[in-house]
Amino acid sequence: MVKTSTPPPFLLSYALTRRCNLRCKHCYSDASETFAPDELSTEEAATLIEELAKWGIRLLILDGGEPLCRDDFFEIVGFASSRGLRVVVGSNGTLIDESAALKMRKVGVQAVAISIDGAKPETHDAFRGEEGSFMKAMEGVKACRKAGLPFQFNTVIRRSTLNEIPAILKMAVDSGATAAEFFDLIQVRRVKERCVEDILTVNERRQVMNWLAEAQSSCPILIRVPACPMYPLILKEKNISPTDLPASHLHRIPYYQRGCAAGMPSGYLTILPNGDLIPCMLLQTRLGNVRKDKLAEVWDNSPTLHKLRSRSLLKGVCGRCIHREVCAGCRGRAYEESGDLLAPDPGCWLRGDEVEC
Repeated sequence: MVKTSTPPPFLLSYALTRRCNLRCKHCYSDASETFAPDELSTEEAATLIEELAKWGIRLLILDGGEPLCRDDFFEIVGFASSRGLRVVVGSNGTLIDESAALKMRKVGVQAVAISIDGAKPETHDAFRGEEGSFMKAMEGVKACRKAGLPFQFNTVIRRSTLNEIPAILKMAVDSGATAAEFFDLIQVRRVKERCVEDILTVNERRQVMNWLAEAQSSCPILIRVPACPMYPLILKEKNISPTDLPASHLHRIPYYQRGCAAGMPSGYLTILPNGDLIPCMLLQTRLGNVRKDKLAEVWDNSPTLHKLRSRSLLKGVCGRCIHREVCAGCRGRAYEESGDLLAPDPGCWLRGDEVEC
């Protein structure tokens, strides 16, 4: 195992390709209809996975673009599984039929996250850029369930569909999902160009997070909320105790008692299709490239990562907040809206008596 002075990330996300069969308004990967010419080859992907295994990575997310667009997708998954990595896949679900679901399970996929961005076909399809994508995604859900392949719903929270969140959560439960993950929309480049009006106001964010926390009390599956480290604070403040889940399962929620995980010890790291390293898909500042840099060396020596890990450097309200060490705000939102990864999180509602001056 590769030795580093900083514990390696628990979770690493590798975007296999920029190619995608949909045209989503928000895409954090800025996906397109074609493969990018500089994507890692099958051999380079295998070399990378070997390095991850030796480094001690425990959980690998393979996403894109749409990962199933790669002809070598099953080969890459099989190799990663053979090297002891727990592999999960992020997909739009439209290319998953029963045969694909069975093959994913056979080569070692442990779970699939399927994007469902509306309770109705028209809202999902409008956001995903293709008519009929909702029905195809739901067919993918059914295929996973029939194949015995665990799956969860992934949903982007946006202003135009706030009223559909209860129905989406119910759909996840009724469909047999193991979890529902609601992503707070972040202003990356494509969002700014195509759907900036869908970003929540601070008050809307507070309200929906309160609703999700209350819903967790009686929801039989886990509700997770990436891009909002303030959410676990509500769970603790309200003393949420799920009736149908062990209370310890709440510790599996992103950021719970840890705060923003981007580039943190035992946290999170992202690899883009061309091998570029970034702290998080929502924090798109380049750290290096796996074609020329050793992952462990970047992890130990990157000045950007050192800044992220020194929460005493956080500025403004985030720097003074009593929750600084267990929240830190979303560094991706802070960076995308200010250009400064240490700036206060502009989406946070914690103010006044929530900070020590």
